[in-house]
Amino acid sequence: MTSFTFSTVPHLISEAGAAKRLGTIAAQYFPNKRRALIVTDNGFLKTGLVDASIADLRNCGLNVSIYSDVVADPPEAVVLSAVAEARKNEIDLVIGLGGGSSMDVAKLIAVLAGSEQELQTMYGIGNVKGSRLPLIQIPTTAGTGSEVTPISIVTTGATTKMGVVSPHLYADVAILDAELTVGLPPKVTAATGIDAMVHAIEAYTTKLKKNPLSDMLARQALSLLSDNILVACKDGKNLAARQAMLLGAMLAGQSFANAPCAAVHALAYPIGGIFHVPHGLSNSLVLPHVLRFNAPNAAPLYAELAHIVAPGATGSAEARTQALIDRMDDIARRTGIETQLRQVGIAESDLDRLADNAMLQTRLLTNNPREVTRSDARDIYAAAL
Repeated sequence: MTSFTFSTVPHLISEAGAAKRLGTIAAQYFPNKRRALIVTDNGFLKTGLVDASIADLRNCGLNVSIYSDVVADPPEAVVLSAVAEARKNEIDLVIGLGGGSSMDVAKLIAVLAGSEQELQTMYGIGNVKGSRLPLIQIPTTAGTGSEVTPISIVTTGATTKMGVVSPHLYADVAILDAELTVGLPPKVTAATGIDAMVHAIEAYTTKLKKNPLSDMLARQALSLLSDNILVACKDGKNLAARQAMLLGAMLAGQSFANAPCAAVHALAYPIGGIFHVPHGLSNSLVLPHVLRFNAPNAAPLYAELAHIVAPGATGSAEARTQALIDRMDDIARRTGIETQLRQVGIAESDLDRLADNAMLQTRLLTNNPREVTRSDARDIYAAAL
């Protein structure tokens, strides 16, 4: 058996309604902390779903500050503004409460607020130094798995995305509470759910760090997600389906945190960075075309996953791979999300720029089961157009 390492968040709570006990949970794990910063976005803050968490934190003796200026694909300026807020209020506990962007910003606050290290020196793998503040993560979408990953994505410059990857970014506690996700629109539920499924698929087929634990988690994640995504899209108030989606997304997050993502994400990042397409939808748009491209190298593994996602699939590895592709395409179409790049404002004249940007994502491309050239990337974008 090939040697491997595996890391994850030490404490997980999966319980509908758990966020209402946030103060109690914080006091249990961090009894000496007194000044908490909740990191979220303004849209979620306005839902009122944060109010019970804030009240319980205060009831348990914590002072609460709120940073709600997080935006999708957060730029460096947002991260630095949030860090300044944390320092001003002498924060000793950081709580990410929102989608992937809010949780990514929370991670960086935790490592920057008490450090002299500059953000620019953290980009890449293993470049975070020193310690961090205690960190609780609470996702409000079943997608990124950011609550259990050591990765934070920042938009640098106009469109380029950079990653900070470090064990320092693992949270201390992750809380999965389906009550926070019941208001998600069907298309957001679909795109974030497919994002989580992509995490599982890419982790299962990653070239360099595939291992038995990540494989097990990826399979269980795909089972939960594929069984529940259409139910959650059709009936957003179905708490059982919503909780299953959160659990599936978290398991997929644990999987790809240890067996990293590859070309789907590499090609999705420029779509989000340049055209401001949500991350999950960007992944969904290129997914079937990357799977087709990878099939010569990854068909046996895709065939294993087809048994989970498309249980009726039979025949050769190639036939079952096609069944997996067809099923993922069917999920996207049945949920009503866009399935072509032109539907999100991308034209053929944009493909060269997308391909150039995709080739900068070496951290991801190196994990792909098949080498991707610049010409390959452009062809995949052309197929997705």
